[in-house]
Amino acid sequence: MSTVRGMRARPMAVAVAAMVVGCAGILAPAQPASAAALTVISGAGSTWAYSAIHSWIADVGQAGMTVNYTPNGSTSGRAFFKAGVADWAQSEIPYGVRDGSSFDPPPARGYAYLPDLAGGTAFTYNLHIGGQQVTNLRLSGSVIAGIFTNQITMWNDPLIAADNPGLTLPATPVIPVVRSDGDGSTWQFTQWMLAMQGSSWTAYCAVTGRSPCTATSTYPVQPGTAMVAEAGDAGVAGYVAQAAAEGAIGYTEYAFALQAGFPVAKVLNAAGYYTTPTAGNVGVSLLNAQLNTDQSSPLYLTADLSQVYTDPDPRTYELSSYSYMIVPTDLTNGMTTDKGYTLGQFGSFLLCTGQSQVDVLGYSALPINLVEAGFAQLRRIPGNQVPATDASAIAQCHNPTFSTDGTNTLAATDPMPPACDRQGATQCSTATGGPPNTSIALTASPDPATAGQPVTLTAVEEAADSTHPPGSVQFEVGGTAIGNPVPVSSGGAATTTTTFAAAETESLSAVFTPTDASAFNTSTATLSLTVQPAPPNSGTVPLAVTIPVTGTFTLTVDTTDTVTLPVTGLTATGATTPVVVSDTRNTYPGWSVSGQDSDWTGTGSAAGGTIPGNQLGWTPTGTALAPGVTLGPLVTPGSGSGLGFTPQVLAMVHAGLGNGFGTSTLGADLILAIPPVSPAGPYTSGLNITAVPANP
Repeated sequence: MSTVRGMRARPMAVAVAAMVVGCAGILAPAQPASAAALTVISGAGSTWAYSAIHSWIADVGQAGMTVNYTPNGSTSGRAFFKAGVADWAQSEIPYGVRDGSSFDPPPARGYAYLPDLAGGTAFTYNLHIGGQQVTNLRLSGSVIAGIFTNQITMWNDPLIAADNPGLTLPATPVIPVVRSDGDGSTWQFTQWMLAMQGSSWTAYCAVTGRSPCTATSTYPVQPGTAMVAEAGDAGVAGYVAQAAAEGAIGYTEYAFALQAGFPVAKVLNAAGYYTTPTAGNVGVSLLNAQLNTDQSSPLYLTADLSQVYTDPDPRTYELSSYSYMIVPTDLTNGMTTDKGYTLGQFGSFLLCTGQSQVDVLGYSALPINLVEAGFAQLRRIPGNQVPATDASAIAQCHNPTFSTDGTNTLAATDPMPPACDRQGATQCSTATGGPPNTSIALTASPDPATAGQPVTLTAVEEAADSTHPPGSVQFEVGGTAIGNPVPVSSGGAATTTTTFAAAETESLSAVFTPTDASAFNTSTATLSLTVQPAPPNSGTVPLAVTIPVTGTFTLTVDTTDTVTLPVTGLTATGATTPVVVSDTRNTYPGWSVSGQDSDWTGTGSAAGGTIPGNQLGWTPTGTALAPGVTLGPLVTPGSGSGLGFTPQVLAMVHAGLGNGFGTSTLGADLILAIPPVSPAGPYTSGLNITAVPANP
């Protein structure tokens, strides 16, 4: 049925036939196209990596690629991938690891681990001496382990004092702050402790009753101690940053410490230097990351960080690690070659150009060895069309840590730590609270350019604290310098003008070198500029046309059959009948489709029983979606956003040229959480599907 409500929208509603807890049919999957084509892909998992993933998705969206992502945590992301709910997952923790007595077995579907985002576990702290904030704290690995196993409880402990000869530390209690929820940060931290400070971690396992003693994603809190547990990296950093939290120290991803504006400790590395988790230091460290190549191991192709922990390079940060995309390697669980092609293109982008965006977010760009490992995994995805060899992949890869000829620029440009950061009787007085990282953006005007036309290149650098450190920018084309380095202005800008004689695509870069290399890092930006042929002499005849408004909008829902949901335990699952939206309006105004469930009413032996509609949740699905169509988010049953409370979005499309034009087939995988007190017997409900087309 359809109704008119107001003047700006025409809602169209169709009630799906009653749903019954029992048996259900399965919607047939769409067949892949004969030629590779971009299609919608969906991922789920890590919240730690979400900032970078969100940025990557926005960028590829401008090129017509639709990538959906649900940041529901690494554990849920792995479960979604295993069940086929997600095409790919994001996780800092692989399958097949033991977390105490818990074990997460690998999925039956084929999969591979693709390195995609690096970072360092930082130790942010709140400590004052004589009313002045300490910003140059140094900690060795044994001291860190002692603090987070409650063996070191005062800041003036002789072991901390030995790391800090330049500080007279106060008799202030240490407050270790850990994560209360399961997460990748805790896994990476405890994995390091198990490997490098095994005696301390083993003793702590015994005190807290962990057997077997393994790395863990959920930190055990020892009762009766000063240890505090907070949810999320933001929760840990926020607690430490409180004025009342004097003496607190917590582990977080470096990005969250930067956002909180609090200092992070310099950590002693194998070379005898105290370093921080800058993007460069993490990248240099991960040049020694290895992959587990034992095909009989459940951890095949996961990270082996043992050589990262013991790397003798003075620039390394010991607690460096990286996150994975988990990608499919077969055509099961709804995987198609079109999805594989799209995943290959998305993965190629994030391994190359996408890495230039992550340093400013507090992560670290992947070095060349992990990029090559990433391309090796992309080649295993069915339908991929990525370069067939590492050499051809690197030649097309604009990653800030290496050049397209394979030269490892990161190893050459990341600065060495100052001598005062070497273990010994001296200690740097410089603060570690302000990030030494810089980022740089490069633009060209005009873009695209014309052969023989002057082109102005502009680079703007900025430190992570929003200042513009002094230095210079070297502009390059194809790796060759354009003139001499250009000093930056007080606003961080540098410009140069050049011309290009031939019509071709030029690879441009701008390299910022700070005046004080001990305070700030070098950063690089790249840009691909299209140079068009010079236009011939010509004249233009004015033409005009007015295109009339045409087309219609329709919603079709199959209401002929009842959707019956089979029950397993206290959960019933199934799938809706197809919901078909057709929009042939040439104004492309956009539309949305939503659904809301009524309460379930018991009949027969369940007469008088009811189940609230909010106990029904769904995961929107779609096949052959029109351009610009975005599926709605997962709705969890029984939560505040269950389908019985308010209408929830099944799919939508914003106004825009070409958006929504054509036919889209929608659906949803349904899950009903049955209250334990529900009387046994049959129940029925109605799922109301409503389409709202925008005015032409």
